[in-house]
Amino acid sequence: MRGITTLFLCLIVSFIGLAQEGTLRGTVTDQKTGEALFGIKVKIVGEDKGAVTDFDGKYEISGLSPKTYALEATGTGYKAEIKYNIVVRSGGNPDVDFVLQEEATDLEGVEIVANPFKKDKETPLSSNKLSQEEIATYPGGNNDIAKVVQSLPGVSGSVGGFRNDVIIRGGAPNENVYYLDGIEIPNINHFSTQGSAGGPVGLLNVSFFEGVTLSTSSFGAQYDNVLSGVLQFEQRTGNAREMKTNFRLSSSEAALTLEGPLFKKDNEEAKTTYIVSARRSYLQFLFQVLDLPFLPDYWDYQYKINHKINKYNELNFTGVGSIDDFAINVPDEFDAEQQATLEQIPVIKQWTTTSGLSWKKRFKDVNGYMLTAVSKNILNNNFKRYQDNINLTGLYLNNESQEQETKARYYYKRFYDKWELAFGGVVQNVDYSNRTTNTVSGFNYENALNFWKYGAFVQASTKVLKDKLSISGGLRFDGNDFTKRGNDIYRTLSPRAALSYSLDKKQRWSLNASVGRYFKLPSYTILGFTDNQGMFANREVDYIQSDHLVAGVEFLLNSSTKFTIEGFYKKYSNYPVSLTDSVSLANLGGDFSVLGNEPVTSIGLGRTYGVELLAQKKFTKHFYGVASVTFYKSEFTSFDEDVYLPSAWDNKVLISLTGGYKFGKNWELSARTRFLGKTPYAPVDVEASEQTYPALVKDYNRLGEEFLASFNQTDIRIDKKWNFEKWTLDIYFEVQNVFGQATPSEPSYGLVQDENGVPVQPTELKQFPSVASGTVLPSLGIVIDF
Repeated sequence: MRGITTLFLCLIVSFIGLAQEGTLRGTVTDQKTGEALFGIKVKIVGEDKGAVTDFDGKYEISGLSPKTYALEATGTGYKAEIKYNIVVRSGGNPDVDFVLQEEATDLEGVEIVANPFKKDKETPLSSNKLSQEEIATYPGGNNDIAKVVQSLPGVSGSVGGFRNDVIIRGGAPNENVYYLDGIEIPNINHFSTQGSAGGPVGLLNVSFFEGVTLSTSSFGAQYDNVLSGVLQFEQRTGNAREMKTNFRLSSSEAALTLEGPLFKKDNEEAKTTYIVSARRSYLQFLFQVLDLPFLPDYWDYQYKINHKINKYNELNFTGVGSIDDFAINVPDEFDAEQQATLEQIPVIKQWTTTSGLSWKKRFKDVNGYMLTAVSKNILNNNFKRYQDNINLTGLYLNNESQEQETKARYYYKRFYDKWELAFGGVVQNVDYSNRTTNTVSGFNYENALNFWKYGAFVQASTKVLKDKLSISGGLRFDGNDFTKRGNDIYRTLSPRAALSYSLDKKQRWSLNASVGRYFKLPSYTILGFTDNQGMFANREVDYIQSDHLVAGVEFLLNSSTKFTIEGFYKKYSNYPVSLTDSVSLANLGGDFSVLGNEPVTSIGLGRTYGVELLAQKKFTKHFYGVASVTFYKSEFTSFDEDVYLPSAWDNKVLISLTGGYKFGKNWELSARTRFLGKTPYAPVDVEASEQTYPALVKDYNRLGEEFLASFNQTDIRIDKKWNFEKWTLDIYFEVQNVFGQATPSEPSYGLVQDENGVPVQPTELKQFPSVASGTVLPSLGIVIDF
């Protein structure tokens, strides 16, 4: 009996031992050529474990205890690269790939600090990246990529209002562009504000991403229609060896992600892989239990299929979509303020889809590649406001519209010794239709609009002075065949230049600078607006112009820590100004409405300027952290070009602190703190609103007179991972606004009622006392990988 017991215990110990091991795999390639690199050593930093890549550039390190590592790739003729915060699990480990840069031959014998903070020649500053693990465990993010992005320097969101806008250095939410593996997507949020990009909840699945890169200035010439920021989402490629599953359950949604090989033969890695996910919200059930007056209900999906045709050719088919329903919920018991909220919220039904196919061809002389992509995206928006939201009667605002873009992009890049030359272009067909009834403003029309957009660019980069000085210059133009001056491409010539100079031999100190001119075509809601005579009223609008000047210094303390300081200046011209409300559209787009569906004129000016400080430490010695402070000013004009008013995003101070500490036995504590200075807002014109209620009229001439209090919030998250045989369990507990700090909000208004709850006549508006909420929001989530 004792022998059987001993054997049984030995089997358990053996099982546990096997369950607590993981494997890291990946591929190492050359940055320029994309060629697989043979003989590169990939090792665990601080441990005597590693592997050497084979002829296909692949490596495998097995027998690893489940915990967090740093991984370094080194090879003759290449700069060493370190990847931090690599979490090894017993199951569900994604591949860790390296792309190595060539080392200059005339720098032999010079000890250069390995720099994990990569920067492109075209974007040597104002660029930051979040890794896969940082995205997945971001405190307070609730698995929402739009919230995660707000931890990056110079990025803020709208204060209060259940919004998820991405506001970069004082620019409006619609001044950014988003790319998913090189395929442009029009927005990254559910219930997005048409003509803008924000919404309450992100629609991209964090389980898909290998990393996210944000550039807030110095954009490469290949990017069009951008004024403030370029966000690039890098998706993982599905597992080529076996099927993997990720299931995530959080306080607001459930998500399932599947990946694996297609058409796999025996033990070979498949040439075709897939990764696909679906998410379902249950916020609507929670809101109904809490007896709130609105119910946000959404679905979304995401997919990527990768096929390696041969050594030189690769196809990617990717897409994302959403289905949104923002419905009314009548609470069992509610007061006059809740009644006002119920009367003023819109009814929204919306769906979006984006799909794209890209072909990457590497040249056989391994000195360049070309990328061809075709894509299509659709936004279908049904937006309504009623006099009586309970019975859905008295429709006073109806916007039924659809935007479709069909795009073809071409990108060519060639390497000539130390020179890099790139050129390409884009052709887009736009199909926009709209049926609008607006009894408040007196607009009533139905239209259809179809036109073409196009653009081309060239970019050249090189390194000189023994690779100490990196220089890049580019030029692009854009045009369209709809606006009156759309084909005058000389008006949109947009030059840009960037440089980075290493100030010392170890390349710890560098001076970075960029200057550029960028253009954006106004939104389709503006272009497609039709007056009551059936004419397109805004064909005279021009491309919005923004000139950027940025300069800064970077100091690399060691291989995991950097400090930067940057000064920036953005000057705007040709900004659309509303002829209805006499306000620059740069101040709009941060609410639940339709931006730009009105007559405008391109006479607005603007400027944002400031200084930004950043300290960042990659994960070493159990700790990682990012701290940034941005001091800035954001202001725009309307009809008087000499009068600059603070913009709705002019907080003046933005502070962001994010960090985490990993304890033993796979425990992790992370936290985030954000601070925003006072927010200017346009007060309600009470007299005008009494005539239009439940539509409220804002007095935009008073921007800068009223301010919301400063915003401050701290979120914490605790993760615990368990590793079993071939599967892992991660349970996390998260508390948003842990100190119960008040979230400022604008004053609300409703009708004065008699003792029976009937509005008095004539209509009279009442301002409700402004009560800043300070709700602590705890939540629990689980993640299973197998």
